[in-house]
Amino acid sequence: MKIKYSNLLVALLLPLTYINAQEVSLIPPDAKAGECYARVVLPAQYETVEEQVMVKEPSSEISIVPAEYRMAEEEIEVIPATKKLTPIPATYKEITETIEVKPAIRTWKTSLKKKALPVSKMILAAAGAGGVDLNSSQPGNCYKEYFIPRKFKKITEDILVRNEHNETEVIPAEFEIVEKTIVIKPASKEIIEVPAVYEETEEQVLVEAEKTVWKKGQNPAQKVSGATGEIMCLVKIPAKYKTIKKRVLKTPATTKIVEVQEETQVIKVKKLLTDTQIKNIPMPAVYETIEKTQLESESTFSWHNIKDEVEDALKYTGYQICLTEEPAETKEVTKIVLDVPAKVEEEVIPATNEVVAVQKLITEAKEVKTPIEAEYKMMKKRKKISATHVGWKRILCQTNMNKDVISKIQSALNEKGYNAGEADGLLGRGTKNALDKFQRDNNLATGGITYETLGALNIEL
Repeated sequence: MKIKYSNLLVALLLPLTYINAQEVSLIPPDAKAGECYARVVLPAQYETVEEQVMVKEPSSEISIVPAEYRMAEEEIEVIPATKKLTPIPATYKEITETIEVKPAIRTWKTSLKKKALPVSKMILAAAGAGGVDLNSSQPGNCYKEYFIPRKFKKITEDILVRNEHNETEVIPAEFEIVEKTIVIKPASKEIIEVPAVYEETEEQVLVEAEKTVWKKGQNPAQKVSGATGEIMCLVKIPAKYKTIKKRVLKTPATTKIVEVQEETQVIKVKKLLTDTQIKNIPMPAVYETIEKTQLESESTFSWHNIKDEVEDALKYTGYQICLTEEPAETKEVTKIVLDVPAKVEEEVIPATNEVVAVQKLITEAKEVKTPIEAEYKMMKKRKKISATHVGWKRILCQTNMNKDVISKIQSALNEKGYNAGEADGLLGRGTKNALDKFQRDNNLATGGITYETLGALNIEL
């Protein structure tokens, strides 16, 4: 089944192809009541201008001047100088060397006996802190740990068991009974409300003011090829009123003020003669003498070589460290080592020269450029002033269209060579096609019978 695309569909697709996208107001500008407008396709506008066009670009002509030479004799090297190299091999010799196959091992133990146990890291750290140089000590040296016990002494001290302070004695207040008149309810003013009085009345109220609104209109030529189908008419709508019943204030609400006397009562009360007094009594501080045991000196630890004499005050702790050593193991091996390294003797062979005839360059070849100017020609061009776009135009619609107007349009189209058919006042397919062709040929807006089109057909309403 073949689908024939109507001119209207093509016109609707124009904005997606060659019509520049422009924002068009949803309401026609500067509209008047009673007139109708349609959003139509406005064709592009052009003007003819003269422009200087380059028909031949600037260039240059290039010519070559050849290089010049002369003959001359020249001594050249035919065999370059070289070197003759003679290799001399290296010589070797045998030597005997003692190497260590197992290093000497030093260990701190509890004694110099063969089956003595090794000392813990904690004991070694204590010995180092106690004055033993663990790194510089020689194998066979032993050290013992000694200590001096802490010392205490007896002292007496006066301790404060109660601070110096004041004790207070309270002397109570003295009163007498007297009569006193008091206000139990003060004088005041009472406000009494007098209600308002109303009456019923009728009144006409404006519920909707006079206004003009845009309404969708119909165009007898709205099916012409290229029409957008959007027609707007500005219509005047009169004001609307409503009769309502109102409750009107006749006399407003008021108030009146009434004076209220105060109320009193006689009661018996206590009257202060002398106020409560406080008397301070000083109390001395209290002390108690006690006997305390105080630390005079902390216990100290030290390490000494077992060969040295120690003071009687030093007590042996039972800890001892001794440095033992297992000797290293060695082995003799025979090695072949380099005695005289290999070398290369060098002999220089001089170069060989010959005299030959050669060409000498006098002047190099060069390029000569001769400029050629560009050629221009004046040409007429059609320049676009505005692109095809959608806009509002005043049109004929049902409010101002009749058979007489349609007959005038048909006659005018026929006179200008556009076959609109018989001038019968009926807007048929032939008239619509002739109108659309006339608008496109004359670069007029399409999509409705605009007043611009009527002007082009010399039709006055």
